[in-house]
Amino acid sequence: MPPRLLIIEDDRALGEMLAMHFEDLDFAVTHAERAQAGLDELHQGRFDLVLLDQQLPDGLGSELIGPLLEIDPQLPILMMTGKHDLELAIAAIQRGAADFVHKPIKTDELTQAVQRLLREREALSQTSDSPPASSSDDEAPRDLIGRSDAMLSVSKAIARSARTQATVLISGESGTGKEVVARLIHQHSGRAGAFIAVNCAAIVDTLLESDLFGHEKGAFTGAQARKQGRFEQAAGGTLFLDEIGELAPALQAKLLRVLQEHVFERVGGHEAIHTDARIIAATNRDLLAEASAGRFREDLVYRLQVIQIRMPPLRERREDIPLLVQGLLARIAARLERPIPTITPAALARLSEDDWPGNVRELENRLSQALLQTHHALITPEMLELGGGRAGQQGPLGGDAETASGRHASGSAGDQASVLRSLDEVAAAHIQQVLDHTQGHKGQACEILGISRPALDRKIEKYQLRVLKR
Repeated sequence: MPPRLLIIEDDRALGEMLAMHFEDLDFAVTHAERAQAGLDELHQGRFDLVLLDQQLPDGLGSELIGPLLEIDPQLPILMMTGKHDLELAIAAIQRGAADFVHKPIKTDELTQAVQRLLREREALSQTSDSPPASSSDDEAPRDLIGRSDAMLSVSKAIARSARTQATVLISGESGTGKEVVARLIHQHSGRAGAFIAVNCAAIVDTLLESDLFGHEKGAFTGAQARKQGRFEQAAGGTLFLDEIGELAPALQAKLLRVLQEHVFERVGGHEAIHTDARIIAATNRDLLAEASAGRFREDLVYRLQVIQIRMPPLRERREDIPLLVQGLLARIAARLERPIPTITPAALARLSEDDWPGNVRELENRLSQALLQTHHALITPEMLELGGGRAGQQGPLGGDAETASGRHASGSAGDQASVLRSLDEVAAAHIQQVLDHTQGHKGQACEILGISRPALDRKIEKYQLRVLKR
């Protein structure tokens, strides 16, 4: 018997085109142009899958999901929307939609999604979990901004991950927004506990074990009382382990046990403590390559990456830069208690040309520098060059900004030859500026630079940088 497909789409031409496409693939297709007509069709007969448009004449498709699932709780619903909207995607999937595609429809992508959902329906057990409620986490995460295909894939992955309790590994370069993704998964997961973030590279190994698992009184010198660890604090919530690739081998073994058995002991203790914290980890390393090199446990890699999400670098989604700039400017202006500035088309084009090795974090820093150096309500290319380190100008962190970013030097070929420097010279000058700006506070310097504490210490030693004593 051919699979039965219900298309609820008010655009008659698109609905008929989709009907013809799937009829050619031996589907039995019914087309409804209104929400109520779609409900009536489902009341009258069984369908294997629904293609549901978001904008309908008598209501929103996302509001139709609940009534459709009341008729058939196991019915896969594939949303079709013209908006690359993360909130819409998550809301639709939370209400019970199985997936979504965006318009203009790509028939190959749509066909693959339909066939996958039909395979999943066939393998689905008779019982299913209800969609989770909204998270009660009080800390609202930053928005995930972007309409590129790469970010659409991330949005889908967030929505799917939020409906499960599986461990998630988020990979990507520094500054791409891995913690933002982790917070969004938690926010939409329905978990009532807190979101607890731990940077595995920012705490020395001897202290990290106590930080994660807690300790008993007298477990070591200075342990004057029992202390709960992060796993206990994240009970019923999410524990986010950032820079998981920096975890020491001994702690890798302990974490593996927690993932396998959901129990641990405090440092100096013998009581087995159960944990239901969900683990989300992030790394800018290839953990399988690290495992091949003997620096990371391969069995732990597979435990961590039950679900994998890759954050694309900014250079792979340049079409998102205009949206990002507008969102970041609004955020920065609110932080500085200033009006949101206007950015000229030329300045926006200038930003879209850069490779952004520091990704969104670097873009935000550049815009912050530009706003700090002007009281005008207009951002021009010159202001961006000034913020990025134009030759002969003072950067916001002090010192000669030209040394902080030689790649932005402008002028004649002769002028450029006098300011171009090696990558090590540029890096050393920039790190020194940051250290001076933070008055030797390495934690703040790491946050600005987007690197780990061990990495900063290595660079300080390599470049023989000065660190102010606090």
